[in-house]
Parts: sequence; C-alpha cells; structure tokens
Amino acid sequence: MDIKFVKRSVVKTSKKRSSKFRPLLEALEKLKPGGQAIEVSYTNEKSINSMRTAVYQYCRQKEYTIKSRRDSESKKIYFYRD
Repeated sequence: MDIKFVKRSVVKTSKKRSSKFRPLLEALEKLKPGGQAIEVSYTNEKSINSMRTAVYQYCRQKEYTIKSRRDSESKKIYFYRD
C-alpha cells in the first residue's frame, strides 16, 4: 500500500446541499459590503444549521466573509457582508 499526503485543497468533493441552496449562494454573490442583506425563512433548527454551513463553506472558497443574524420569533435569518 502506497500512502501519500496531499493538501486538503486538492481533494474535491461533491456537495448535495449546493444544489439545494443554489439560489441562496447565487444571491450571496450579489451582496456588497455595507449594502443590502438577504432574508431567508427557515422551518427548523436543522435547516438553519445546514444553510449556515453551506454559506460559510461557499464563502471560504470565494475568500470573503458573510455574517448572519437570526430572528427566531419570525423564523428568518439574514445574511450580509460587513
């Protein structure tokens, strides 16, 4: 068996959630620092965690920062750039 260490960036993975959150990820590209925010409704805690994970992974690849705030009373989450 031949074992070789490679950088993590070389390993490509396919993400099922990228297609589920494709409209959100496309909207993130339009955000400008200090500009508008994106408002997204959610149904439960699991969906909000999946959404945030997808957004943060996507932005790590694009090398910019997205922040989020949650309004638990109206079940909405807001994504914005500082």
